[in-house]
Amino acid sequence: MSERMLQVQSPIIPIVRELIARHPGTISLGQGVVHYPPPAQVNEGIAEFFRSGAGANLYGPVGGVEPLVELVQRKLREENGIAMGDGCRAVVTAGGNMAFLNAILAICDVGDEVILLLPYYFNHEMAVTMASARPVVVETDENYQPRVEAIADAITPRTRAVVTISPNNPSGAVYSERVLREINALCARRGVYHVHDEAYEYFTYADARHFSPGSIPGASAEHTISLFSLSKAYGFASWRIGYMALPAKLLPAVQKIQDTNLICPPVISQYAAVHALRVGAGYCRDRVRGLAEVRQLVLDHLAELADIVTVPRAEGAMYVLLKVRTDRRDMELVEALVRDFHVAVIPGGTFGINHGCYLRVSYGALEKPTVAKGVTRLVRGLRKLV
Repeated sequence: MSERMLQVQSPIIPIVRELIARHPGTISLGQGVVHYPPPAQVNEGIAEFFRSGAGANLYGPVGGVEPLVELVQRKLREENGIAMGDGCRAVVTAGGNMAFLNAILAICDVGDEVILLLPYYFNHEMAVTMASARPVVVETDENYQPRVEAIADAITPRTRAVVTISPNNPSGAVYSERVLREINALCARRGVYHVHDEAYEYFTYADARHFSPGSIPGASAEHTISLFSLSKAYGFASWRIGYMALPAKLLPAVQKIQDTNLICPPVISQYAAVHALRVGAGYCRDRVRGLAEVRQLVLDHLAELADIVTVPRAEGAMYVLLKVRTDRRDMELVEALVRDFHVAVIPGGTFGINHGCYLRVSYGALEKPTVAKGVTRLVRGLRKLV
């Protein structure tokens, strides 16, 4: 194995999945997927794909088939306020992770630095390391909110980008418009890119509001790269469709990267995505209202552990990141929870948190009664183990 790959952490989801397989009956509050399927209308897209004849089996355009690109551009303009045109272009990708890797490979040379906020999304850190760049981790506050002054202090002549995720995986935090504007302005002043991951844009609760920094006048044409995914919003995880809005000057680099990695996103999935986007964001928002009830159920159960667990505000995505007051290692606790209580969560160390014991709880993948059963096991397990 190359030295570069030896530096990349092993993905945690397959590790926990293997642990679950050894203990049948385990309820997984681990992987971040939604429990609902895509809209029924995607079947029309699949039929359209097969009706397109011999061409259906050929490679498609590197950046996406025309009907999908047009829908993505319209959505970016109307929902996110991102001005599309000669200065900003849209590219369809094979999921949000690929969009991020495209961005990093397009802007980074060997040894360049990319600022990630702690806790980071593990695949972001892995992608930066794979690109032979260096992740620079900046602490957030006690509610997992960015500290702009700390980000400013971390920028060096080798910094190429600041990465933000809101709503956030793994913490569930939602960054305010004010803070995202400050970070975006900082990046513009210091001559670095602002890479903003918006995979959970529709998943906000209570008074939290999502904001796209790419909507700031001039940002998307100059220094802002915005990343999106259908995986969560449309129950589309296995179809592998995402997209990115990026400055046009980066398009040639992204086309080289994408053409080398997979030539084009899966064309059959793109036709399905066309019909999903025609259904629109209301499909997700209707389901998020139900997810809000599940979130509250989880928070109510975890409140029983107030003496041993800290639960910061989690106003978005589908996660709660617990701080457990214990000397036990996070992975040791994860293994014991699966083995003895048949409930699985994800250790905080995989998100870069190496001080204290943190656990990520995901509540989107299962129906409400199963989540209730799983979080009951989690509460009982933590009470016994800590």
